[in-house]
Amino acid sequence: MPWVRALFNPRAIQRVLFGLDVALINVAFYAAYVIRYEIGFPEPVLPEFDAVYTRDYVSFAVLLPALCILTYVIDGFYDAQRRRTWLDQTYRLISGTMTSIVLVMAITFFLQPLVYSRGMLILAGILIVMLLSAIRLVLRGIEGALRRRGLGVARVIVVGAGELGRSVMRAILADPAPVYAVVGYVDDDPAKGGGSLGRIKGLGDINALPHLLTEIDVDEVIVTLPWMYHRRIMQIAETCERGGVQVRIVPDYFQQRLYRLDVETLNGIPLVNAGGSDRLMNRTSFLAKRVTDVLLTILALPLFLLILLIVSALIKLDSPGPIFFKHRRVGKNGREIEVYKFRTMIDGADRMQSDLADLNEADGPLFKIKDDPRRTRVGKWLRKTSLDELPQIINILRGEMSWVGPRPGTPEEVAQYEPWQRKRMNVLPGITGLWQVSGRSNIPFAEMCLLDIFYIENWSLDLEIRILLRTIPSVLLGRGAY
Repeated sequence: MPWVRALFNPRAIQRVLFGLDVALINVAFYAAYVIRYEIGFPEPVLPEFDAVYTRDYVSFAVLLPALCILTYVIDGFYDAQRRRTWLDQTYRLISGTMTSIVLVMAITFFLQPLVYSRGMLILAGILIVMLLSAIRLVLRGIEGALRRRGLGVARVIVVGAGELGRSVMRAILADPAPVYAVVGYVDDDPAKGGGSLGRIKGLGDINALPHLLTEIDVDEVIVTLPWMYHRRIMQIAETCERGGVQVRIVPDYFQQRLYRLDVETLNGIPLVNAGGSDRLMNRTSFLAKRVTDVLLTILALPLFLLILLIVSALIKLDSPGPIFFKHRRVGKNGREIEVYKFRTMIDGADRMQSDLADLNEADGPLFKIKDDPRRTRVGKWLRKTSLDELPQIINILRGEMSWVGPRPGTPEEVAQYEPWQRKRMNVLPGITGLWQVSGRSNIPFAEMCLLDIFYIENWSLDLEIRILLRTIPSVLLGRGAY
């Protein structure tokens, strides 16, 4: 729909933000004047230092917004082609606003105006940052809510289902407010092109692309073929251009090393640093993650002990059997570990699994039944709230698991993994993860693997914290849990 595309046009959004910023900077400046001179905060203004806004501060009301907008523009703050996180935008707002305040103070040092309050300028700077960052947070929330409903999301076909193609698909799946929705993928390998990756279906051979562009509603095509096929890539680009479909090409660098590249620009010319920093989790990252795990565990221990007493009593009153259930799982680098959980099923339920094989509702190597007949009354509630996973704090203290990471598979499940899926065992398994906050049991196994590998390749403390924060509403609302 044209109006939807216009609503989500990056340039249009930046123009709206530019106008809002100009208005809000003036609002912040006037609010600072009211707080300082009319309310008298932090202390009343002496009569001889009183000021009239329209007479004494009109020049400042013009100068400060102009300097703020100028510093933002110089910093590329309104560049429609760059998607920045809210924290990055706030940091740039603080930097640009502080620079503008310092420049105004420097100007007043030379001009020596009769009425002038440094405290009011600092207060104005604080209000500017608060208002401009708040409006961006609100707009991102609205945009995210609309995108989750499918509005403004570009429908794409991915060309190539190799490691690079899967990297693109897992990056799209990992976005909580996705810009793209993968309609499907094509590949020159019939086995790949005719398969599927969870809910992402293979649409056949690359030669079928012209037909697909006419039969399916597609906004963009993302090409992830190696550069050795540059002639084929140009043919695909021409096909898309004739069909009125935008084409984007992902640069290839030995496929699996793409995430290690650093890209800079020299007056618009992209410079690719092939020896860029390794974004896979190194020893420093593992240490930071381990410290975070231990600190969070220490903070959670009092609450865990309280829940332990309550849940233990409920389990014992509900059904005979032990409080905890220990299960063999495969951890980091394929090492088998014993994972602890609160018992949610009748005693001996694991021995009944083979008899219930026909009821399995999960795909791939997983085994899940939505209304599992082995589950107890308390167990159903524990599963819904994910409290059954809480005893894995023991595994975290033992260094076998983490708060965030891939779901640990059973030895039987791991034996059925495809080679690319084994990459999810390169880190410690976790109680929660991207799969948990993206749909939990509703996520097909292949998509779970894509999300896990995205997490491993893009690990940072910021990502870790965001997953933990997103876990809270997922658990409270019980989305996708059974």
